[in-house]
Amino acid sequence: MGMNIEQPILHKKTFQKLTTDELYELLRVRSEVFVVEQNCVYQDMDNDDQKSIHLWLTLGNRIVAQARVCPAGTHMREISIGRVITTERGKGYGKQIMLHSIEAAVKHFGATLIDIEAQEYAKGFYESVGFRQSSETFMLDGIPHIKMTWTKKQPEG
Repeated sequence: MGMNIEQPILHKKTFQKLTTDELYELLRVRSEVFVVEQNCVYQDMDNDDQKSIHLWLTLGNRIVAQARVCPAGTHMREISIGRVITTERGKGYGKQIMLHSIEAAVKHFGATLIDIEAQEYAKGFYESVGFRQSSETFMLDGIPHIKMTWTKKQPEG
């Protein structure tokens, strides 16, 4: 008997299409994870949200994963994915949101390269969705990070 595993629902919107409730919830979860859990003081609202595509997964009425895709020249020189969060770990939601984000970067911004600033401990996770380390370790908000890059595969032939 297969367990009835509820599949999360994907939401994808530009900043302008977000309702105030959705925006509030996305920012609330971001601050809960990055500021409170990681005990890290930094400016989360950085004026890149307005140009980004926001993706999140919900189960029932709660966000279980979220990320944003920033166009080139906003957060980083290349198209980038950031603010990646899963609120329930070990269930594959992080991988789902990353794959949806890569797809959105390609579809909406024509990405052939995507950069991320990854916390160093998460390197293996990002490698699992096709990113490769592309810089030395550097400190960001007191946490060791590496730049990682995804490159679109060229069709064979």
